[in-house]
Amino acid sequence: MEQLRLHVADLVHLLPELSLVATAIILSLLDLILPSRFSRSIIGWLTLVGIAISAVFVVLQLNPDEAIQLLNHSYRVDDFSNLMKLFTLTGTGFIVYMSLSFVKEDAIPHVGEYYYFYLPAALGAMIMSSSGDLITLYVGLELLSITSYLLVAMKKKDSKSNEGAFKYLVMGGISSAIILYGMSFLYGMVGSSNLSQIGSALPSLVPNYEALIYVAFFLLLAGFGFKIAAAPFHSWAPDVYQGAPTPVTAFLAVVSKAAGFAILFRVFYALFGFSSFEGTSVQSDVFLAISVMAAIAMVTGNFIALKQTNMKRLLAYSGIANAGYLLVPIGTYFSGIHYANFSEFIFYLIAYLFMNIGAFAVLMIIEQAEGHTEAKGFGGLYYRAPLTAAAMVLIVLSLAGIPISGGFFGKLYIILGTMQTKQYWLGALMIATSVVSLYYYFGIVRQMFMRSDYESAEVKVSIPLGITVWLCALISLALGFVPHLVLKGIEAIFTLTKDFLIM
Repeated sequence: MEQLRLHVADLVHLLPELSLVATAIILSLLDLILPSRFSRSIIGWLTLVGIAISAVFVVLQLNPDEAIQLLNHSYRVDDFSNLMKLFTLTGTGFIVYMSLSFVKEDAIPHVGEYYYFYLPAALGAMIMSSSGDLITLYVGLELLSITSYLLVAMKKKDSKSNEGAFKYLVMGGISSAIILYGMSFLYGMVGSSNLSQIGSALPSLVPNYEALIYVAFFLLLAGFGFKIAAAPFHSWAPDVYQGAPTPVTAFLAVVSKAAGFAILFRVFYALFGFSSFEGTSVQSDVFLAISVMAAIAMVTGNFIALKQTNMKRLLAYSGIANAGYLLVPIGTYFSGIHYANFSEFIFYLIAYLFMNIGAFAVLMIIEQAEGHTEAKGFGGLYYRAPLTAAAMVLIVLSLAGIPISGGFFGKLYIILGTMQTKQYWLGALMIATSVVSLYYYFGIVRQMFMRSDYESAEVKVSIPLGITVWLCALISLALGFVPHLVLKGIEAIFTLTKDFLIM
């Protein structure tokens, strides 16, 4: 049992996580002590401080000489996890900052809880990113899931919020059970919950347990497919996105989805990637199944988005399509001629973060002005808030993948990767569905510029929302001017043999 002890020196490597835990505890106590009229802004700002401190600790751990293994390899501190943690904290920080001028006590009774609930949610996502063991992974998954259920249900007096929270709870519980069922097969076959040990042992079990290996894989794929809202496991997303408070919707669309992708990458590459499965039918079937799910998500998300009139539902289906794009680097797998899967994935994920948070920030401005989230609320925005409309154009250009933008290069690198691995059908489908997406994305632009609806409500842009919108718009644009620098930075930090459970 000596290996399972956590020594005091090991706590240094857990400072990003421990700082979030400490901040959440302190803020929950302050929420009880402070008068309600002060708690909203103070706890919101202190939540941001806790997130910033955690991010600093992550940055200090970047690019270690070797991966840090804790608790008998069940928890890893490597650059795969560090990059995903920075993504989680950046996304959560933006969402909390946007909320400072948006969340009102008449809509959300317990504003203090609303803010510090983001901390355990981010903690769950970070645990998922660092997990080297099925048990640790599941703990992080449930911490993120349970906190997300609570955040979705924060608007207690809103029937749509209650309906969305109930659907999310039921569907989320079912998906977690499916994941746990798949994990139980792996544990039963190998006798270990450690990902590295399972990956090493599975190939030798193929002659006797091939069918069970496939069953375990498809159960995990279905469960994780729910977490990332990829078709055909996406049905919960539009209703939950529409019912949740808009900042929470942004959190589900960006941070929670990215955490799901982190475990997809970690688990499937650990189990079926770097082992004796290399070149076998099992490995080809696994990654073909992921590619097929990517294709279904791209087609389903983009075509159903065409008929959406509510912006939250439109962005939900846009997120489903983007889940398909992000699955492509996982499905194409590493090969001798193409090994930049993770760099392509994380680049597009970064672009996805800024263009989606920017879009949700503009939606929050419209919601404050109009009192709803219908697409018609964007009517005449150029005439009512020209700067916000200009920033939204930059964000839409990135969402649609128009040159020169971060979204364009993100998709381009992924498409080139599919061509290198000779999966031409997948690359062609990415191009075709991206063309389809132009219709509904530029429908937003048409609303803003072609409808000079002067009778609409006045649009007032608060400082936090205005700063968020323009930061996201400019970063989305900047990613299109210096994509090579971002890719080089990712490749300088991430090392395949050190950061992907290759023992």
